[in-house]
Amino acid sequence: MGVPQPLTEAEIEAAMAGVPGWQRDGETISRTYPIRYHAAVAAIVTIADRSRRVQHHADLDLRMDHLRAAITTHDAGHRLTEADFDLAHRIDAIVAAHQALPLD
Repeated sequence: MGVPQPLTEAEIEAAMAGVPGWQRDGETISRTYPIRYHAAVAAIVTIADRSRRVQHHADLDLRMDHLRAAITTHDAGHRLTEADFDLAHRIDAIVAAHQALPLD
């Protein structure tokens, strides 16, 4: 597997349209999920397992009433790649399965 290729600005804009609720801050995308603490812990375990399988990881910040996920591709110089948006979709599905309430 080679080094992931950064997306162009147009590709990033198109990909952002496919991940509602996610926000872009430079070369990182993030989303905050309101979720009970114990449900978030369970979601984090599942996110970690899936991340290991796809060899791509998010930065996760757990608080009492919410979970924040932030993603960028470290191997591409901290730039956005297709892998980031794939992981965003996976995290959305995992958190939804753990009964999070969407922000949007």
